[in-house]
Amino acid sequence: MAGTGAHPLARAEHFIWLTARVLEQRRFAHRFLDGDPDPVETALTAYRNEDGGYAHALEPDLRGPVSQPLHTAHALGVLDSIGRCEGLRVERICRYLSDVSTKEGALPALLPLQRGYPAAPFVPLVDDPPAELLATGPIVGLLHRNEVWHAWLFRATDFCWSAVDALEQSHPYEIEAAIAFLDGAPDRTRAERAADRLGRLVRGQRLAVLDPARRAEYPVAPGYAPGEHHFPHDYARTPGSLARRWFTDEELERSLDHLAAEQREDGGWPVNWRQWAPGTALEGRPLVTLRALETLRSYGRPLG
Repeated sequence: MAGTGAHPLARAEHFIWLTARVLEQRRFAHRFLDGDPDPVETALTAYRNEDGGYAHALEPDLRGPVSQPLHTAHALGVLDSIGRCEGLRVERICRYLSDVSTKEGALPALLPLQRGYPAAPFVPLVDDPPAELLATGPIVGLLHRNEVWHAWLFRATDFCWSAVDALEQSHPYEIEAAIAFLDGAPDRTRAERAADRLGRLVRGQRLAVLDPARRAEYPVAPGYAPGEHHFPHDYARTPGSLARRWFTDEELERSLDHLAAEQREDGGWPVNWRQWAPGTALEGRPLVTLRALETLRSYGRPLG
């Protein structure tokens, strides 16, 4: 096991072995230690249900055995990270998405089947939940980026375009979902135009902290935890994202400097959203740590 060396990656490795779930340990080994992708896929299988969806706190803010779109989006992200967003497994996922979609052909954030099981108080549970860009956009963008073709995608894609075009007042997580859709949308010209408009919205509504030294001056979105700010790197997680166009080189470099400096003495990165249960606090930090490492590496930042 790696010790608590000075290099960011060695410190993060120690933190992951000490605190993370098996799935995040396998993901770390695959991404940063040249590990095989098979153990990642095996670990992910433990969260899959017979209906083709995923559950069992794969997304830590939702607990219990009921399949939910947010869990399934998380699962697709894992498969994408190991280059296995294809084949029979993804076909089953798309059938599940078709089964749980609203009349618009898109996904609600939370199905009412969650009732009786723990869920974060900031994820509203209603009897007839509406379709949301927050749940649908990242899945549609990821499937398009992996050249997955399924009948479900046609109406879901139309929903995402309509939702993105309608955005005027928004919040950071919805913008993240929008850019995840646009980064994978097949109509690249339309995606670029939409992204440019969203960039003006983000800057105009101050939805990104452009100077971390002055973060206290930036507003926190309603319902967010104190200090739950978003930075340029939260939107542009890779240099190839359309959100990269929203920020100057100086703004992005400051953001990445801030991200690197956020690593704690124990080797992990902190979470800035509201922690409502012990499990979410424990499981959230390894997920954030993996994301921080992946973002820094994508921009060529040295990890050791």
